[in-house]
Amino acid sequence: MNLLPWFALKEVPGVGNLLFKRLISVFRTPEEVFEADVESLCHVEGISRRVAGCICSHNASDQAKRNLDRAREAGVSLVPLTHPDYPRLLAEIHDPPPLLQVAGELDPDAAMVALVGSRRATSYGLKNAARLAAELSDKGFIVASGLARGIDTAAHTGALSAGGRTIAVLGCGLGTVYPPENRRLAEAIAQSGAVISEFQYDAPPEAHHFPMRNRIISGISLGTVVVEASLKSGSLITARCAADQNREVFAVPGHIQATQSAGTHRLIRDGAKLVASAADITDEFSAQVQPPANLTTTHRDLSTLKQTQNTPPTCSANFPLDHEEISVLKVLDLYPSHIDDILQTVPMGAGRLSAVLMNLELKGMVVRSPGKLFALKEEKS
Repeated sequence: MNLLPWFALKEVPGVGNLLFKRLISVFRTPEEVFEADVESLCHVEGISRRVAGCICSHNASDQAKRNLDRAREAGVSLVPLTHPDYPRLLAEIHDPPPLLQVAGELDPDAAMVALVGSRRATSYGLKNAARLAAELSDKGFIVASGLARGIDTAAHTGALSAGGRTIAVLGCGLGTVYPPENRRLAEAIAQSGAVISEFQYDAPPEAHHFPMRNRIISGISLGTVVVEASLKSGSLITARCAADQNREVFAVPGHIQATQSAGTHRLIRDGAKLVASAADITDEFSAQVQPPANLTTTHRDLSTLKQTQNTPPTCSANFPLDHEEISVLKVLDLYPSHIDDILQTVPMGAGRLSAVLMNLELKGMVVRSPGKLFALKEEKS
């Protein structure tokens, strides 16, 4: 297949993803689009005479040729909208990417569930994202997420640790993995699943790319689960995209006073299905997936990947505790509390409380999360 016309049509002024899809639905290939006359092009909904004229006069730029060559040199797969490997669900949205760049292997009919959430996740959110991803993998689902810090990283790692497959959708090109500390994770994902992007191979992670990336995460998935999100979290954009695409929206509840869960609570209030376990998700799609006969872990050594979750060491209570440490432990639970809230309950100053919390953290009994949040470390069963 000659892919240069796909790159060329994408760069025509006025031709975005929606109009690209409409043109392909009428003319079948970009070559036929470029061969059409102005009058024929104007019969396509949304194509003005000006845009039709731009199409008729356009020739592939040197930049389009370089973009194509760069992707081929890097060895990534180029999957256009009409290719049999293009994800079926993604092709159904109103503005699908005309061309996907893929590292790994896509299954166009795979049953996927998106797990997304806050970059500044708490230990509660990280734990539940990893747990849900592993449970979904055990049920035969592929986990989709965005490779971001926090919940996304935990979701990918949870799926891999269960021997499952996962799809990472980037807000940059495949040659510019972001965040950079997740490069090894991206490589592991590509070995059993896929890392995909609609952007040129060397495209940087620009701010406007991420909302575009979010519609792909929801678009390839049967449903989107928001694990932890504040009211301003970008994960709510993914949930909104899922709703607009007539896909299911799920949310994991948290502490009623936690800002990190304010967004998920709003989703639940607005009709998202509350998730306490993977069964709350899989029950919605039981007819669309079969459990794998034999899941085997493709990645023998996931120790490096697990470190990206910032998961602290296993708790051990084999340490003597003084009365101050005991008083602090009594006010903590498995869901994180801000240090200011703890101060209102325990009879000690801020400096002393910080020291006590540090001691408990070193003893493996307390987990610290970004934003001065602290929680009990849950014992492994």
